[in-house]
Amino acid sequence: MRRGGWTSAAEGLAAALIGLAVVAAVYGWQILPPRSTGWMLEGTIGPDPVQYWLGWTYFARSPWMWPPGANPDWGLEVGSSIFYSDSIPLLAFAFKALHPLVEVPQYWGLWLFACGALQVLLAWRLIGLVTKDGLARLAGAALFVLQPILLNRMGGHFALGGQFLLLAALYLCLTPAAPWRRPLAWAGLVLAASLIHAYLLPMVAGLWATDWLARALQPQRRVALLAVEAVGVPGAGLAGLWAAGFFLLGGGLGGTWGGFGEMQLDLLAPFDPTHWGGLLPQLPRADHLESKDSYLGLGSLLLIAAGLLAYAWRPRPGLARRWPLVAGLAVMLAIAITHRVSIGGQVVLVLAELPERVLALADALRASVRFFWPLAYAALFGAIAALAHASGGRRTGFALAALLAVQVVDLQPGFARLAGYFRPAPTTAPLRLADPFWSEATTRYARIRLAPTGLQATHWEEVAVLAATHGLPTDAVYLARLDPVRVAALNATTEDRLRWRNPEPGSLYVLAEGPMLEAARAGHDPDRDLLARFDGLWVLAPGWHQTPLLTAPPAPPARSRTARAGSPE
Repeated sequence: MRRGGWTSAAEGLAAALIGLAVVAAVYGWQILPPRSTGWMLEGTIGPDPVQYWLGWTYFARSPWMWPPGANPDWGLEVGSSIFYSDSIPLLAFAFKALHPLVEVPQYWGLWLFACGALQVLLAWRLIGLVTKDGLARLAGAALFVLQPILLNRMGGHFALGGQFLLLAALYLCLTPAAPWRRPLAWAGLVLAASLIHAYLLPMVAGLWATDWLARALQPQRRVALLAVEAVGVPGAGLAGLWAAGFFLLGGGLGGTWGGFGEMQLDLLAPFDPTHWGGLLPQLPRADHLESKDSYLGLGSLLLIAAGLLAYAWRPRPGLARRWPLVAGLAVMLAIAITHRVSIGGQVVLVLAELPERVLALADALRASVRFFWPLAYAALFGAIAALAHASGGRRTGFALAALLAVQVVDLQPGFARLAGYFRPAPTTAPLRLADPFWSEATTRYARIRLAPTGLQATHWEEVAVLAATHGLPTDAVYLARLDPVRVAALNATTEDRLRWRNPEPGSLYVLAEGPMLEAARAGHDPDRDLLARFDGLWVLAPGWHQTPLLTAPPAPPARSRTARAGSPE
């Protein structure tokens, strides 16, 4: 390898190590071992990591189905797939294929470290398009990982840490490639996005569309190849969605926590430090779940300002040729802002009332604020490109190193907040349902039902983790989307069964106070059934006072939320 090749390889390795170091410094090494699941399940970072673990645990134990992402044991009649548990289908497929050889209780620590490394490595490659200065490339790339839009997602919405896909898409948009290699690269990237997260897919696909359009407008365009690509790349995305189980959901794509236009990008959000920054004053903001995580950091804001000044002083040629990319980024920004324009938390303009049909489809992208991410990364890159063109790589490197230091100082409040997210925890977290009743009941019943069930229904987490630990199917779920028609039908059937003394054979029922508990009280047979309270949960155990329903010998009591089904810790 030539000297330049060794230098480039060393810089690439350094870039990856910077990403690993940031993840380790912010979240800690304790998340990395695959057998360490306590940090996910102890409850300090909310229910989402529990959801991911449940989806993967059920999926890993089930046989391969059609489509491959089907995961019916978690959800039963409600329906489930590895896609809707946000368990990163791409990794779930890989580790399920390896399951006969090696058991991996959790792969999210590996994923988060990989996201950090790939984010910096791809940013380093991207910056290499405009400067070969080593300091500029490394310091600039480090800014791409020190972003609240990324770090906050890595602190809970793990799949959305895959924002390196956006950098890869920008790289493809800005680099030439052999005619056949480019469509294949885009197809692979779109396929990967479809198997990682639903929000990343339209962003990556949108960037592909801008690149496709730019090439279609060239005089030397290859019409036949472009036509094949126009079918093949979207087809790769649809194939990934099908494989992951996206199309198993009959309805409910809009979700339940606000519709399109209610979690939009406030125009002050990129400048509002919220709980992330310590050097700028707080600004008024929108009141929704994702209103505090679009801050770019003072170092990044200064970089963009410097880039604008550099471009005004010495414009970089070629921007006009990139108008499809600029237009595509503008469209994504419009999606982020939505038709309800908000400034400082106040909706100042409603551009139009969207038709119900359009709104129903747009509701699937209810957290539209996330569509700001491609523009944020493009703005950082564009500013670095403008600086490098105006002042050269060496000076740009020193400037970026200084701006990186400003970014690190500014984000100290955010780092302090994240430090408590993945606190040191036991390798496995104890079950919350500890009464001896549960150990016996899980040997006598074939499934556990939550009545009523639904999205994060009362006691869903304790019940689902208990069921997963003992290898029992359950309808206690928390999924990204649920079909409300299926949920209503299941709850109606369950209530009728309980009221008319017709419980499902082999089912243990955990009841919420209200109509379901009243139905169970009205319909149970005291001589046959057990209706009692354990660990604060009402339980109907049909046939408890008769011969055990399952003939298998009792399993040892499960002591851990992450123990293998039917085995001691």
